[in-house]
Amino acid sequence: QVQLVESGGGLVLPGGSLRISCAASGRTFGSPNMAWFRQAPGKEREFVTAIARSGFSTYYADSVKGRFTISRDNAKNTVYLQMNSLKPEDTAVYYCAAHFGSYWDYKMESSYNYWGQGTQVTVSS
Repeated sequence: QVQLVESGGGLVLPGGSLRISCAASGRTFGSPNMAWFRQAPGKEREFVTAIARSGFSTYYADSVKGRFTISRDNAKNTVYLQMNSLKPEDTAVYYCAAHFGSYWDYKMESSYNYWGQGTQVTVSS
């Protein structure tokens, strides 16, 4: 059993930066593939970014490329999302997700076995 807990969300001005974290606990069995999804009010949950268990491969939605950076610290069982140049359209609840298994379709919600409770990121003036 794995628990994922996001933290670091909050209110930020447009153009600002924020770093959110996802800490994994429980029986992690090493380092899973990880991802961030987000869900804005009235919208579907969407893929934001993902990182392979090794950290060597990362993937980004077009909407956040060049602005967001995913990273991980496997020793701390933590994945991070550094968000720069934030826009109002980035406002959403951000969810951390973990994939355990041999096949990983990084952009698909169904590929992830565990989800955090989400952390609210609001970009507004």
